[in-house]
Amino acid sequence: MASPEALAIKEQLRLLGDAVTSLDSIEDQRSQFEMALTSMTALPVGVRWTEVNAGGVPAIWADAEGGSREHAVIYVHGGGYVIGSASGYRNFTGQLAKVVGCRVLSVDYRLAPEHPHPAAVEDSTSAYQWMLEQGFSPTQLAISGDSAGGGLTVSTLLKLRDIGAPLPVAGVSISPWIDMEGVGESMKTKAELDLLVDEASLKGMAELFLAGQDPKDPLAAPLHGDLEGIPPLLIQVGDEETLLDDSIRLAEIAGAAGNEVRLEIFPEMQHVFQLFAGNLPEADEALLQIADWLRPRLGLTP
Repeated sequence: MASPEALAIKEQLRLLGDAVTSLDSIEDQRSQFEMALTSMTALPVGVRWTEVNAGGVPAIWADAEGGSREHAVIYVHGGGYVIGSASGYRNFTGQLAKVVGCRVLSVDYRLAPEHPHPAAVEDSTSAYQWMLEQGFSPTQLAISGDSAGGGLTVSTLLKLRDIGAPLPVAGVSISPWIDMEGVGESMKTKAELDLLVDEASLKGMAELFLAGQDPKDPLAAPLHGDLEGIPPLLIQVGDEETLLDDSIRLAEIAGAAGNEVRLEIFPEMQHVFQLFAGNLPEADEALLQIADWLRPRLGLTP
């Protein structure tokens, strides 16, 4: 059964969903989302944030006290490729840095409609290549993201593989969006339960992101990609999400391609509930599970 905190948070999510979708201006939607993010994730203690130019891409380092500086997670935020920012995700990437025990680089990739596909995957790829230029070993790097960033995590791995770059050791996709056409059954079956993501708004964001391009382009919609040879994947998703089937299908195609994949479905949880880390026990538990899965792959000692 969901915690009392989870039940209380659902009302906050309902209000956020109504507020964002009622705004006509993308600028207003971005501002509303940024304000909401500051209250979702608890401010972590003992974390320092530093802005950096990551190969021409703005980014923010999150460094937790006692964390490794030789290992790192590259993080790409959510927001349907239209809203969200590295700055808005500061608290969350700080929480992630603390629980995993290493640096987190939050990438402020370009957003649609000003910068449609493939701007996002170009920026995430550039940031990863910059990390290698800074001396990070790919054996001590991972990529993670949520929602659109969860899909972008997989797209980045595909892009890196295709250009022959050394791959990181793992990818972590949280509630990934991998289907630009929204044909998953859960778009209908979970419509009454999901308080944030609905079919109409998702397709509207897809239209802005694609700007007339192929909705089956694997670097925009990894559902249609050949996932052979990418690193192990951890996928987390709530069972009250319209995007539930995106996670299930991602696990299926990754497994069919011969990759190591772990799918974790959390009962009674909403879209990217992990953003409530520090304020929601289920979110804290999910981050601990990410750390338990990720640390040995990165080579971090217990």
